[in-house]
Amino acid sequence: MYKPILSLTAIMLASLSTCVLAQDISVMISGGFKAALEKLAPVYEKQSGDHLVIIPGPSMGKTPQAIPNRLARGEQADVVIMVGDALTHLQQDKRIAAGTRQELADSPIGIVVKQGDPLPAIKTDAELRTTLLNAKSVAYSDSASGRYVSNELFKKLGIDREMQTKAQMVERIPVASQVAQGRYAIGFQQVSELLPVPGVSFAGELPTNVQYITRFAGAVTVNAQHPDEGKALLSFLASPQAQKIVTATGMHSVPATAKQGDTVQ
Repeated sequence: MYKPILSLTAIMLASLSTCVLAQDISVMISGGFKAALEKLAPVYEKQSGDHLVIIPGPSMGKTPQAIPNRLARGEQADVVIMVGDALTHLQQDKRIAAGTRQELADSPIGIVVKQGDPLPAIKTDAELRTTLLNAKSVAYSDSASGRYVSNELFKKLGIDREMQTKAQMVERIPVASQVAQGRYAIGFQQVSELLPVPGVSFAGELPTNVQYITRFAGAVTVNAQHPDEGKALLSFLASPQAQKIVTATGMHSVPATAKQGDTVQ
């Protein structure tokens, strides 16, 4: 006669145990990998029982929202996911737990124009050069991809002088959002940051020989409140299951030979 009560008690205890074990995992993440994490978060939360608290911020730069600046002033994070060389700097500053770095994805640079505008020809260096010279205005990000565009790409194309007056850096906000509003004719940024933005058309990736690949990697911080759960999240993001979603957002899977500990940018 006591079995129903005992069964109900057991169910309540099991439910309480699950709630106690579930954790809020804080993840500081830069824009290039953010779209992938947002798509994967519901899958991981259902699978693990944990909840992901996503804290966006650039991998580098002087803005208060930049991940290194957040950590420097004591903001808490279990995991950081960011540009590879910026993560290397955090490792050198002893802000990352040893042996926890995980290579996650390679992100190419692409171009967008305002939706409805003709798609520019950019398949070859010559086409890209002509397109940029004819463009009324050009925008690039304040991240690693933007640094490459402004410091190297224009020089490689032989148009550095011409771009000085028409190319502008966009801080913090997505470059594509500014193109969608008509503020710039052409926008450069990592493909994974361009595709989610409405109001623009994707013209394609840069030609291979002037392309710049940004490596995204993650690690557990030295002050992580949930280090084991953080490691589990990173392992999931590098898994074949997750990589199908990662590549669908415009990134490339990291070669198997570079899966662990690679510091390539």
